[in-house]
Amino acid sequence: FHWSFGVLEPGWYGAIDVATGRTVLFCPRLPVDYATWMGRIRPAEEFRQRYQVDEVRYVDEIADVLREMTGQHGTLYTLRGVNTDSDKTTLEAAFDGISRFRVNNTVLHDEIAECRVHKTKAELEVLRFATRVSAAAHRSVMRKIRPGMKEYQLEALFQYHSYYHGGCRHQAYTSICGSGCNAATLHYGHAGDPNSRTVGDGDICLFDMGAEYYGYTSDITCSFPANGKFTDDQKLIYNTVLRASLAVMAAVRPGVSWVDMHRLAYRNMLEALKEGGVVQGDVDQMMEVNLGSVFQPHGLGHLLGLDVHDVGGYLEQYPPRPTEAGFRSLRTARVLEENMVLTIEPGCYFIDHLLDQALANPEQARFLVPEAIARFRGFGGVRIEDDIVITADGMENLAGDSIPRTVEEIEALMAEGQQEEVFVPQLHAQQKLGQ
Repeated sequence: FHWSFGVLEPGWYGAIDVATGRTVLFCPRLPVDYATWMGRIRPAEEFRQRYQVDEVRYVDEIADVLREMTGQHGTLYTLRGVNTDSDKTTLEAAFDGISRFRVNNTVLHDEIAECRVHKTKAELEVLRFATRVSAAAHRSVMRKIRPGMKEYQLEALFQYHSYYHGGCRHQAYTSICGSGCNAATLHYGHAGDPNSRTVGDGDICLFDMGAEYYGYTSDITCSFPANGKFTDDQKLIYNTVLRASLAVMAAVRPGVSWVDMHRLAYRNMLEALKEGGVVQGDVDQMMEVNLGSVFQPHGLGHLLGLDVHDVGGYLEQYPPRPTEAGFRSLRTARVLEENMVLTIEPGCYFIDHLLDQALANPEQARFLVPEAIARFRGFGGVRIEDDIVITADGMENLAGDSIPRTVEEIEALMAEGQQEEVFVPQLHAQQKLGQ
């Protein structure tokens, strides 16, 4: 409904005559007391101009207006279907008198989902804005982080910046602010682990945060050392992931399979880990036993739009979900097309139970260097996530070049930030107690 009409107010309905393009919105008939509590009651004509539709009527007129629009033999198409990413079913429209119509609720969902996959110029402008606000908020967090802060304080800094500077009142999803070992928990930050750890000096930080603007989402992950200086091990894993990210960015274009891009990320990651002494042996053979899924159990990325994991990933007419480990987590297996918006988010994590499973599996264990695996237990993980749109001959990063991505760029930005004074309540209190 928001994709079709952009309506912000609750309790509205909308209808489109697919033959003529005529658009009608239906607003609630509000009681007089509404003006006391919520502000003046706007007339229908004001809403018609705001939302640029042909007509605005009242909800209690829906049946009569739709009867006039459909005639005696027309069909009323209602939106009902399952989001293949979330498994949630859309809430189908219902109103008094709908039983008198010939209703089809099987067609519209897939048609709209497919339309939403391909973004319009206007949608891309909003997505760019949300992404660039989020990129600036990430940079602010990287400048202001200090060992001893709580993860949730850094989440709060991101929220403050994206709202104060960008007008993004809402976040696209629950922020993931994993430091140290928490950076190996893919969806850390949930109610049971609410970004509550104290950030330690020397920790790697994985911050996956995105602002939302007018319903459109962004989804960016930055990984960096809490103290602003990469250790050799942190640099190894970070550059491993960056290599995979850059390889995919160079390869994406219309006609390319997303599954092949996932495979490309795995190959580049394994090659880099081999060069770093974490794995050993033939990379082709590692690919055959799916060793990449030990270090990156999630998919390469997902469609992005009004939903952070947007619709259209597994519509009936497109390739089904793969079944092998790592690949089954892909949120789409489609061939890329122009104006698709996706995330590219390779990662490398040291997750104890996945490492234990691999070490117990002779087919995979022969490629692991035990001493290196032991050294990286407790390391956490690194993810690099960018939001891109597929263009006629490649891709555009919606954030432009506004996110520091190389080790040198990150260290330079954080060194600048360390020259600034940052008030951290608990550190200030400790200093006062020590005086």
